[in-house]
Amino acid sequence: MNKENQHTEWKATWRDEYLKWVCGFANAEGGTLSIGKNDDGSIGGLPNARKLMEDLPNKIRDILGIIVAVNLFSEKGKEWIAIEVEGYPFPVNYKGRYFRRSGSTNQELKGAALDRFLLQKQGKHWDGVPVPKVSAKDLESSAFGFFKNRASRSKRISAADLREGRNGLLDKLHLTEAGYLKRAALLLFHADPERFVTGAYIKIGFFESDVDLRYQDEIHGHLFLQVEKTMDLLLTKYLKAEISYEGLQRVETYPFPEEALREALLNAVAHKDYSSGNPIQISVYENKIIFWNAGQLPENWTVERLMKTHPSVPFNPGVANAFFRAGMIESWGRGTLKIMEECRQAGVPVPGFKYDLSGFWIEFEKPFSDEKVSGDMSGKVSGKTSEMILQFINENENITAAEMAGKMGITKRTVERNLQKLQKEGGLIRVGSRKRGKWQIIHL
Repeated sequence: MNKENQHTEWKATWRDEYLKWVCGFANAEGGTLSIGKNDDGSIGGLPNARKLMEDLPNKIRDILGIIVAVNLFSEKGKEWIAIEVEGYPFPVNYKGRYFRRSGSTNQELKGAALDRFLLQKQGKHWDGVPVPKVSAKDLESSAFGFFKNRASRSKRISAADLREGRNGLLDKLHLTEAGYLKRAALLLFHADPERFVTGAYIKIGFFESDVDLRYQDEIHGHLFLQVEKTMDLLLTKYLKAEISYEGLQRVETYPFPEEALREALLNAVAHKDYSSGNPIQISVYENKIIFWNAGQLPENWTVERLMKTHPSVPFNPGVANAFFRAGMIESWGRGTLKIMEECRQAGVPVPGFKYDLSGFWIEFEKPFSDEKVSGDMSGKVSGKTSEMILQFINENENITAAEMAGKMGITKRTVERNLQKLQKEGGLIRVGSRKRGKWQIIHL
């Protein structure tokens, strides 16, 4: 039996309050409201179908201001009506209230959700709304200096544009409208964007467990500063780097690729729903790190689709455009792909993505490392790792350390350490160069 969904609703009889459902379809992707059908989709019939055929088109036009198709059907002597509603490009209201179809429910839009909806219908985004009583002279000099320095290196904005004054540069970045600064300009260049946008900051905390917060930091200021300070704190205070040496050179390897973490942070900033009033939250554990931001996926997007690509238009395109011009992001629409690719190249697990009505999560999980196991068990685990490495090489002499790490769910550094041990013991040699050579097993 068919079920009600985002495009289908069944009602046994007509009540004028069902105009809310017509309004909901008009404000979404359209749909069909069938009158004379039971909850299971079976036909119950309408005794007054002919009169409704005359009344409903006029009632819907007069109250909602839209035109719909009202069709009469008959099956086995029972009549029923289908009201066919198209999705409308402008907002439709029912007596001053706005409804929108979501799944198989009809939701009344209020507060921030209503603001987003009305902006969307006008072809605008939240960060593109003009803000009165603030001008370019109120913005932070260091923010402009940071942007110009990075944009000059990225060469994604002309040298002539970078020589413009504040107003000229903001105009080139499309951060002004009718003489007013847009919200994105305040987020990007104001020393204290929280004066205008509640929750426009980032929180980081280190947790021993989900209920045991050991220490935390808050990062305030313009968005360029927030991104740089957050990355610095993550790498110097919250994450422990593994130390190794290549000759006399000291090498620090973090449990997660730095570029993947930066991309996750930039995505959170560009896609955050700033109208929520909630800061971006980063939770660091001994074995994982979680990025969370309030926000929504585009209509009909799923997490599975997100993992294949990323929305081509970010939630805050003004912010994302400035990040792009400054060379902080490579391009729109590839953030998720870059995160996954960086993790694969580093030989660490691809992060998990989760989305619900409250926001969006990216969770990086630390791969298992045999150095975390102590005593006799450490030798057993290490030995098992070496055996698996030899097995992989026996199957493919050109396999890389990163590929083996990905297959085993351990760090690339752990694989390299075992490879060095096997070579030192005489069971394995490297033939040719580091990049183009191959492995050769001396004995199994």
